[in-house]
Amino acid sequence: MRKSILIIGACGQIGTELTLALRERYGNDQVVASDIREGNESLMESGPFEILDATNYEAVENIVMHYEIEEVYLMAAMLSATAEKFPMRAWDLNMNSLFHVLNLAKEKKINKVFWPSSIAVFGPTTPKEGTPQHTIMEPSTVYGISKQSGERWCSYYFKKYGVDVRSVRYPGLISWKTLPGGGTTDYAIDIFHTALANKKYKCFLNEGTKLPMMYMDDAIRATIAIMECDADKITERSSYNLAGMSFTPAEITNCIRKQFPSFEIEYEPDFRQEIADSWPSSIDDSAAQRDWDWKSQFDLDQTTEEMLRNLGK
Repeated sequence: MRKSILIIGACGQIGTELTLALRERYGNDQVVASDIREGNESLMESGPFEILDATNYEAVENIVMHYEIEEVYLMAAMLSATAEKFPMRAWDLNMNSLFHVLNLAKEKKINKVFWPSSIAVFGPTTPKEGTPQHTIMEPSTVYGISKQSGERWCSYYFKKYGVDVRSVRYPGLISWKTLPGGGTTDYAIDIFHTALANKKYKCFLNEGTKLPMMYMDDAIRATIAIMECDADKITERSSYNLAGMSFTPAEITNCIRKQFPSFEIEYEPDFRQEIADSWPSSIDDSAAQRDWDWKSQFDLDQTTEEMLRNLGK
């Protein structure tokens, strides 16, 4: 199962763990990591790395041609909270990087593309519970608008040019290996670091804000699974709903208190509360289950145990 893979945005929260997982699966030399900056030691020492500006088409093309790349995982993006502060920079990065990769695939210079979407494509008019695969999408954030637009372009390039592009809508992702990257669901990572430091956590969302979340191991497994699936089984060429668990800040606090009974939390919602309020509370991912046998493995209790155990080492 050897193939030549390029990961763009390899030093981010998802990219770091995805790079290491793909290198373990396909061989270190077969997976080229790239980003605008260098990553952590394990990523840099495990295989080839290139400094790359994802908005520079010629730079992306040069790496693709030099390494004879077959598949690209485009993980570079400006996330929800950060994108609200820099709208045009977010649009430039999130959209132009996608066009570069889609056009390389259109020109048959690469065979397959993975591009991540997000629950941010949904908006305040979307059904909150059990959000279906096909539903109203009126995103109210810069990040969400870019992801919804990206979904439509992915679908267009598949139908018009036969580009084999695949995508999932990630929920909030929880990981102990890398720091969060400026998303609205980041509290669900920060809270574990604070608990282990024996401090009171100040949460930027209300205690009852329920959001879809996923442990990073599940997200990496889903990403690899959809890319390894036979092309004729992929029925959604925009992006697949992906579900793990849903919980509130109060619920994750109660889980942490099973190990740290004195842990305290206070709630001071900021501008991210409005973003969170526009997103679903739970996701229906039956299409992914049907098409490529997707099923999450980690619930809140297991995730809490994994986070506290690994961060505490």
